[in-house]
Amino acid sequence: MGRSAVVIELIEDPARPLFINLAGSVIREIERGRLKPGDRLPGTRALASALGIHRNTVDAAYQELVLQGWLTAEASRGTFVARDLPDLGTQNWGVRPAAARLASPLPQTRPAPPPMQFSDGAPDARLMPGLELARAFRRSLTGAELKSLPGYGDPRGAPSLRTALARYLSTERGLTIGADDILVTRGSQMALFLAAAVLNPGDAVAVEDPGYPLAWKAFRAAGARVVSAPVDAQGLDVERLEALLARDPTIRAVYVTPHHQFPTTVTLGAGRRLRLLEMARRHGLILIEDDYDHEYRFEGRPVLPLAARALGRSQGQDGNRIIHIGSVSKLLSPVVRIGYATGAPDLIQAMTARREAIDRQGDLPLERALARLIDDGELGRHARKARKIYEQRRDLLCAEIAARLGDAVAFDKPAGGLALWLRVNPDIDAAAWAAEAERSGLILTHGGQLQLQPGLGRNAFRIGFASLDEAELVRAVTRLKAAVPN
Repeated sequence: MGRSAVVIELIEDPARPLFINLAGSVIREIERGRLKPGDRLPGTRALASALGIHRNTVDAAYQELVLQGWLTAEASRGTFVARDLPDLGTQNWGVRPAAARLASPLPQTRPAPPPMQFSDGAPDARLMPGLELARAFRRSLTGAELKSLPGYGDPRGAPSLRTALARYLSTERGLTIGADDILVTRGSQMALFLAAAVLNPGDAVAVEDPGYPLAWKAFRAAGARVVSAPVDAQGLDVERLEALLARDPTIRAVYVTPHHQFPTTVTLGAGRRLRLLEMARRHGLILIEDDYDHEYRFEGRPVLPLAARALGRSQGQDGNRIIHIGSVSKLLSPVVRIGYATGAPDLIQAMTARREAIDRQGDLPLERALARLIDDGELGRHARKARKIYEQRRDLLCAEIAARLGDAVAFDKPAGGLALWLRVNPDIDAAAWAAEAERSGLILTHGGQLQLQPGLGRNAFRIGFASLDEAELVRAVTRLKAAVPN
């Protein structure tokens, strides 16, 4: 099948994004019958050169048409008019411009196109070293260690993974711990639930506000009461936390994300960290530290976690009681449900006992496979590769937002993490903007969804950039701009 020789005339509608105009132009040629089912379209580079536009614009238009079912993309072959479309010949489709028809309902037999989503900071599963993980998983299923188990394994997790994680956390996060100090969980969400389970009935957990709603849900499910601890431009406001502790003596734990505060991405400064540690010692608090994306630091040196100041020095007997929580899912993919917790022995023992009551052991083959990836250096290589890619995506997103959204938003480029905290102009309602964006096929999280106490929400968006590639980021920002409320 030869390459299409049809000349595509670009619709000029300044009220619409350029890629929408181009997509409408292609639809017009299909409806005229000049592009027939199965016809091959020009390559993105060739069409961009012919029309005098950027190649990313052509790529975004093609992807939009693939999502709507007008085109199909075939690996190593090219982009084609969908073969299941009727041959439209020279039918008269009316006088509506093709750009306006782009969002028209498709035939009832064709499913609606999936929406795009700015995640809250998920990694790109497409980058996961799947072949390496599959090989390691196969080896773990046939290994002598697994076959020699008389029954269930250790509820703390596979010894090989706990040993590998202890070395990894010592190197990457400065934690002086051993395998016996680690509890492996099915993702960090389970670790949060188990951390709250060590509290007594009636105890409360102070949580950052705005913050991470799934942590609040885990604490409540474990029977703890959740109270709001305000966040400002520097992270957890320790002065207001001190006042909160004075008013509510039932607070026995504080949940904090000091490395990259969720959702604002700011790093808690040294002064506040020291004040928080001192406050926790004085009040006998348990600090639940969620270090969910420590590996993703693009500029400067990574800041060591709070636990690095306590664990390893007589295992917390200096007065600080910290549960440090992390996740392998942020390195690989959300579908790989492996998290971990480490802390003072009595806390880990209490969490292990609760874990055994609801889940006698984890996924031993997967845990042993991940241990191999760590020991072989594959996880470290993947982290370095992903860090470079995500830094490029961060820079592209920041450039696109600055160029397209102008005074509607403001942001500080994050030094690390996988998301951007986008502050919305006070004249624009972020919730209304998000609702309009969702109607146009773009899902994103606004600050009102991340508040615990009314009035502490932010007129902002948390926009994850890691899970979208360059072309997808351009398309997503284009949709976001098109959805700005009038």
